[in-house]
Amino acid sequence: MKIIILNESKTPDPLSHVEKRSAVTPGSAQRLIKKGATLLLEQGAGESAGYSDKEYAEVGVTIIDDVKSALSSVDMLVAVNKPSEDQLALMKKGAIVVGHLDPFFQQSLIESIADKGLTAISVEMIPRSSRAQKMDALSSQASLAGYVMVMQAVNQLPSILPMMMTPSGTIKPAKVFVIGAGVAGLQAIATAKRLGANVLAYDTRPVVAEQVESLGGKFLKIDLGETGQTKDGYAKELTDEQKAKQQDAQRDAIAGSDIVITTAQLFGRKPPVLISKQTLALMKPGSVVVDMAATSGGNVEGSVAGETVEINGVKVIGDGYWSQYVAKAATDMYANNIYNLIDEFFDDERKSFGLNLEDDILAGCVIAHDGKITNAMLLNAYKGA
Repeated sequence: MKIIILNESKTPDPLSHVEKRSAVTPGSAQRLIKKGATLLLEQGAGESAGYSDKEYAEVGVTIIDDVKSALSSVDMLVAVNKPSEDQLALMKKGAIVVGHLDPFFQQSLIESIADKGLTAISVEMIPRSSRAQKMDALSSQASLAGYVMVMQAVNQLPSILPMMMTPSGTIKPAKVFVIGAGVAGLQAIATAKRLGANVLAYDTRPVVAEQVESLGGKFLKIDLGETGQTKDGYAKELTDEQKAKQQDAQRDAIAGSDIVITTAQLFGRKPPVLISKQTLALMKPGSVVVDMAATSGGNVEGSVAGETVEINGVKVIGDGYWSQYVAKAATDMYANNIYNLIDEFFDDERKSFGLNLEDDILAGCVIAHDGKITNAMLLNAYKGA
């Protein structure tokens, strides 16, 4: 099996964001080569994550500077994000494309992949099951995002997080409120707590209260009636009445916080707006709000994707691309996710990737195959678009 890895730093996205991560490390590449795969890596693909071409070459990776001439011969393209239409057009029928394909919001791209006879594996669609945990790229990157968001907020806050007792007086610990206790939220709670803050958290799923408390945080209880989570562990969308009740109950917690971090995202849909400008106005000047969902619609009214703005004296961070700030760690984790995915379905005799679409993991994350879109959830979303 011949695999190609793109240098994604060459193609900034519409927000002028330059990708710093790579889909493989020298270590994961070496393991793939030992299994019998041939790896082609576009020159400089790992440099932003701290890995030189020399390190890849030393483990047997072939470094190339012209991907166009190589794309037609590869069996699999592995990327962090989605490849371009021009790159896909050069690939042979039956080749596999792996990456964050953003399928719910990239209908034309996914349809194009299907039309070209390519197979698409969207890492966002990997099920959140025990067996798939080792290849769950969405969770690994979200965990890093939780850490980074706290550190970004700390850099903007004109105070410190821990209590400090000095001869000149005592500084009280900062108050941090985390909305959403999924993977990112739990890591944000843990990070803020380790730095000495008083941490309060809220999630629509009461089942996560125990996890919040195990990390040293307090759980804000709001009676919204029937809520819960999907079979994949995501929070269910609230009714308009529940959203209004939630915002009213959270207002006091937000107003009294030095840092608020919102992590509410709905799988396949735009995120809910949790904090209005009126609520921001209740916060102390110099307070900081981090909107994890800014690049996909935003949890905070007025947040700007890719920027830090000031609203009513409050700094609102909407930078996005959170794991980029720790690109080496993010690459290490993503590369391991990709290796585990390939390893799980690698046919050692044929030295190829086995596409058993009856397998529960592949049934979820293979979204296009044999000339058509194969994921029922996506097909339903596209019909309603």
